[in-house]
Amino acid sequence: MSLTDREQGAAATPAMPPAGGRRSATTVADVIRAVTIGDLPVRITGYDGSAIGPADAGISLAVRSERGLSYLLTAPGDLGMARAYVSGDLGLEGVHPGDPYEALRVLKDELRLRAPSVAEGLALVRGLGWERLLPPPPPPQEAQPRWRRVMTGLRHSRARDSSAIAHHYDVSNAFYEKVLGPSMTYTCAVYHSPTDSLEQAQAAKYDLVAGKLALKPGMRLLDVGCGWGGMVRHAAREYGVRALGVTLSRAQARWAQAAIEREGLSGLAEVRHLDYRDAPREQFDVVSSIGLTEHIGVRNYPAYFGALRERLRPEGRLLNHCITRADNRAPHRSGAFIDRYVFPDGELAGPGRLIGEIHDAGLEVHHEENLRQHYALTLAAWCRNLVEHWDFCVAEVGQGRARVWGLYLAGSRLAFARNGIQLHQVLATRNGPEEVNGYPLRPDWTP
Repeated sequence: MSLTDREQGAAATPAMPPAGGRRSATTVADVIRAVTIGDLPVRITGYDGSAIGPADAGISLAVRSERGLSYLLTAPGDLGMARAYVSGDLGLEGVHPGDPYEALRVLKDELRLRAPSVAEGLALVRGLGWERLLPPPPPPQEAQPRWRRVMTGLRHSRARDSSAIAHHYDVSNAFYEKVLGPSMTYTCAVYHSPTDSLEQAQAAKYDLVAGKLALKPGMRLLDVGCGWGGMVRHAAREYGVRALGVTLSRAQARWAQAAIEREGLSGLAEVRHLDYRDAPREQFDVVSSIGLTEHIGVRNYPAYFGALRERLRPEGRLLNHCITRADNRAPHRSGAFIDRYVFPDGELAGPGRLIGEIHDAGLEVHHEENLRQHYALTLAAWCRNLVEHWDFCVAEVGQGRARVWGLYLAGSRLAFARNGIQLHQVLATRNGPEEVNGYPLRPDWTP
């Protein structure tokens, strides 16, 4: 570990003194004991000197301040823990902050929680002091709650989408370079073997997309939500395709266009700072959408896939690549941590809803593929990069945001590994007159 969690804690905000200078009658250990069942899989220590759990546990958590306890009490679940951890008021030892995967796995698999009775709850609060139930201000890395975002526009309006994208992507291109690696690709890679390098797997993903789209020299590709231009540059460089990418992130567009010029691809490739709804209303030979659907809102699927269909020539192909729920009946909106710290307003649907909406937009679906296990491998690789470059990343974006990323990447890896969420690629065509689709009897691409 390049920087221990204890060393990081020294830079956190000092613990607030007990109200009125008195010592609480209820300890942190008392609170933990009241909300858990059985033996703890981790050691938990409190700012008050109390401790609970095995002394020889490989993983330990430290509630370092009264503010940290208030975070946990006033926002139960992942949001409260995230606030305390991001602020430095909740320490985590035994794992690197850039990859807390093992800690999250142990807590998910082995920690058993319960709700205390009303009488127990009242006794705990009286012992702690009622002031512990006053929510502290959230860390600065946290986005506003959904109800306050209306000040920037209705959900998934152009202005509000732009603000949400900026929150996540317009942070630091230098930070993303370290975490994502040379390809600057922030989407699921494709592994032929778990031993493949991240760069090999990202190139394989782009080749898989290119094969499904049947790219050939001279074809015109529109890549919506193009990120740092990975697909655009790959298609131009490897397939001689004239590729246009659009992204709602200004930082991404600047980086991508500079990379295009640096790689000598200006005659074939271009990236513009545009909302996908404002992409040129021309008919392209093929359209790819790799990691955009998560941002547009499920209720907007009909308009979204309709807009992509309009930009496809007859017999043209669409490849849509996005994260999905494992259950079609699951809620579309993300949990509190993801919504406040990672992807504000992000929404996911199940694969059945996704395929149904593509079908209902007037596109013919030919192939679907779930790459869930590949995303778990991709996220593990990003965590390794974050760990390797931890000191640089902390210096670049701050300790709090670096912690957000470690928590987010490791938590997402666990969700993909356990089939909590999935990644689906769907290949479809816009059919021409008499429903001619231009698709062969058997796939013309290599899996």
